[in-house]
Amino acid sequence: MADEVSTATATPAASSERPATGGGERPSGPRPPRTGGPGGGAGGRKFFRRKKVCKFCTEKIDQISYRDHRLLQQFVAERGKIVPRRLTGVCTTHQRQLSQAIKQARNIALLPFAAKY
Repeated sequence: MADEVSTATATPAASSERPATGGGERPSGPRPPRTGGPGGGAGGRKFFRRKKVCKFCTEKIDQISYRDHRLLQQFVAERGKIVPRRLTGVCTTHQRQLSQAIKQARNIALLPFAAKY
């Protein structure tokens, strides 16, 4: 019975050996204060992203031809993938026409399917 009493008192002692900091402090010290304006950043002008406008709508191009490989090459990435419209700024209708034209041009071998190695 004496052994039971001594083991019961040993377990609470092990839990009290934890550090009192709570683990929330950084080992290198507190974080340095932010500089700049209300957004945090470097304090200069805020970045203004210009809205992308569809190239085909501005030039009033209705149909995209699969034979115009120079035009289609602008919308194909280096690896041969079709560039998404969030990067090119093309509207949805022209993006659909563009992807169809690129696929047709690939089948006729005007555009490569994959990158050159």
